[in-house]
Amino acid sequence: MKSDLSNLIRKPVSWLAPATPEEDIVISSRIRLARNLADMPFPASEDKTSLQAVCGYCLEALNRTEAIADPMDLDFRALDSLEKQLLLERRLISREFLKKNDDSALIAEKDESVSIMVNEEDHLRIQALSPGLNLPELWDKVNKIDDSLAAELNFAFDKKYGYLTSSPSNLGTGMCASVMMHLPAMTLTGKMNSVIQGISKLGMNVRGFYGKSTLYTGNLYQISNQSSLGESEEQIIFRLNALVRQIIRHEKEARAHLLSRERDFILDHVGRSYGMLRYCYQISSKEALDSLSSLRLGVDLGMFSSVDVNAVNYLFLLVQPAHLIYHAGKELEREGRNSERAVIIRDTLKGLREKL
Repeated sequence: MKSDLSNLIRKPVSWLAPATPEEDIVISSRIRLARNLADMPFPASEDKTSLQAVCGYCLEALNRTEAIADPMDLDFRALDSLEKQLLLERRLISREFLKKNDDSALIAEKDESVSIMVNEEDHLRIQALSPGLNLPELWDKVNKIDDSLAAELNFAFDKKYGYLTSSPSNLGTGMCASVMMHLPAMTLTGKMNSVIQGISKLGMNVRGFYGKSTLYTGNLYQISNQSSLGESEEQIIFRLNALVRQIIRHEKEARAHLLSRERDFILDHVGRSYGMLRYCYQISSKEALDSLSSLRLGVDLGMFSSVDVNAVNYLFLLVQPAHLIYHAGKELEREGRNSERAVIIRDTLKGLREKL
């Protein structure tokens, strides 16, 4: 593994560390901005020469502004597919960016709190992540980076429509604000389908861990704005914050219901998942994530007397394919990954004491 990427597998990501009173339900927050250079075709329509020129302009501007204070030492163009998958699992790049090559670039903070993709769907994708519900602070951070780059680059902007982007959904502010939530109780009580429908009617999206077209594995739901036209950044953040707080309240009510009205059911559900994780010798990615979700719910409900929630959180990353392969230090086929995943989980949970 190249440069600073060799250290990633050895440390948790900063956006998974509990930081707010809502950390048992809100995993993380993210603000992402899409920007394009004026008088240059969007990435999807550009030829190789134009893409390389845009990449050069953006990297020069990033170096001049020092938008990333303490950047990782990495060359995205030199990374292989497994290394890119590791970056995806840690949410430093998008699924679409996996396919990019020597016409693209990635600049990221060593603490993984900020990353900037060059020539993804747009010329620039600037994103900042943090644990818990933290959207206003993230907006302040991303806005400062955007302002510094705007002083160096001429962004495509229309007085009527705002910032011009490849996707109509990003037209306007170019901002996507999102919050990752852990909602196992509403899922178990059968309320999530109606909640998802209600969220959509309010002009918000609900997606899985890796964004659009991904499943809600591990009961992780990413709530984000559907469009950015006709509202200011602050208005989008205000609406999303208000919605998230409503969802937090409903999830807490569902958890209280399970404890008071369906106690045997929830104890059995968490206990079975704990048994699966603690004693398995082979386990698939989906089984692991769903069982970890149940274990985390048990931790949040006080069913375990000695547990580090950070360790449980980090397992959500460690059980994924690229992390498994680097942990093992060798290529793994599916059966090998299932075995390695079980070893990591068993070793992590050895000291866990239950009160079930």
